[in-house]
Amino acid sequence: MKETVKYSEKKVLVLGLAKSGVMAASLLHKLGAFVTVNDMKPLSENPEAQGLLEQGIKVICGSHPIELLDEGFELIVKNPGIPYRNPLVKGALEKGIPVITEVELAYQISEAPFIGITGTNGKTTTTTLIFEMLKTGEKSPLIAGNIGTVASGVAEKAKSDDAIVIELSSFQLMGIEEFRPEISIVTNLYDAHLDYHSSKQEYAEAKAAITKNQIASDFMIFNADQDAVLAMANKSKAELVPFSTEVKHENGAYVEDFAVFFRGEKVIDVSDIALPGKHNLENVLAAISAAKLKGVANEAIQKVLKTFYGVEHRLQFVATVENRKFYNDSKATNILAASKALTSFTEPVILLAGGLDRGNEFDELKPAMKNVKAVITFGETAEKIERIAKEIGITNIKRVDNVEKAVPAAFELSNEGDCILLSPACASWDQYKTFEQRGDMFMEAVHKLK
Repeated sequence: MKETVKYSEKKVLVLGLAKSGVMAASLLHKLGAFVTVNDMKPLSENPEAQGLLEQGIKVICGSHPIELLDEGFELIVKNPGIPYRNPLVKGALEKGIPVITEVELAYQISEAPFIGITGTNGKTTTTTLIFEMLKTGEKSPLIAGNIGTVASGVAEKAKSDDAIVIELSSFQLMGIEEFRPEISIVTNLYDAHLDYHSSKQEYAEAKAAITKNQIASDFMIFNADQDAVLAMANKSKAELVPFSTEVKHENGAYVEDFAVFFRGEKVIDVSDIALPGKHNLENVLAAISAAKLKGVANEAIQKVLKTFYGVEHRLQFVATVENRKFYNDSKATNILAASKALTSFTEPVILLAGGLDRGNEFDELKPAMKNVKAVITFGETAEKIERIAKEIGITNIKRVDNVEKAVPAAFELSNEGDCILLSPACASWDQYKTFEQRGDMFMEAVHKLK
């Protein structure tokens, strides 16, 4: 960890706990700051806050009192999930009090350089691929962010010869000041999180923040097939490294003659890549670019790509049962994600879908359902999904109570060579606490079949 007196005797408010808030509060306390923690959850139900209290940190729980802004704080470290319209955050900015996220704190103390990955989709898969490639190539990577350990906790222990591979959300990137990754990656950009961001423009600007502090000696890897990302890249001061599944870019990663190339060098045949789908091929191109820039040999990259079947709950291969392949894509909580999953397969697909009803219809899913031979529905949106299935001529439709019952029902309708895909196109909260729990129930039911 870098020695710093930046926070010594500085009055800092940590707003919101969860893992990142706890880590930030503890670290700032070690760095000599006068820390106050404020969290909505009452102290009696808040073991994290109780633990900080035992360290001698001031804790205020149960509400976000606006009067805290009168206590002379010089900095606020905000939980990424708290929106900027929160009265405390809004009031702090009006008073000129800097508001950062824990990622910024991690950067300021880290001896190791960062490889930062952002985008609407594909962040987790790309982050994991890069980490695995660097690890297999013996490049001493550490993983952080939404996918791994809290960033500041990783940075505290990182050495200069390590590399921190970090997944970054727009929420986190809105709270950076100095954060500068050695390599930045933007996987893609679609409309998302507009309940948090005030506009599409604000969302795009938050994503673009990943490269705002980069300099000419840094690298920006970006999806050159998207005009919105290309426009973002053209404003970067870093060396640009494009990737594309459609166009040959001599300075980046591309597909040619059914193989993946990086800067003119063949890396791997597409047929050897275990992850299915065009969207995953984009993730692979981005990951290969980062690995090659860090000096990873092709053999190490190939070893990872031939054996990596996906991140948990993200088009994750689960098992083959009597020549039927099962895939867990529980993370597909919207139509766009489910569409990408469906278009990943050329085999006949039995789709398991349904969940929380947010009031929308599912007609936009129709074009992606060309290979769907049967649909198993569950949850609040079952009837809506059944309607679109009927409208495109699917006759094998069955409604069940939950994901656990959907698995044997799908198996009964399947033939050898079919893919059985959980890609709900809906959030899980009508029946499950999280999409992870829903995916776990699906996988457990698959293993029971075996």
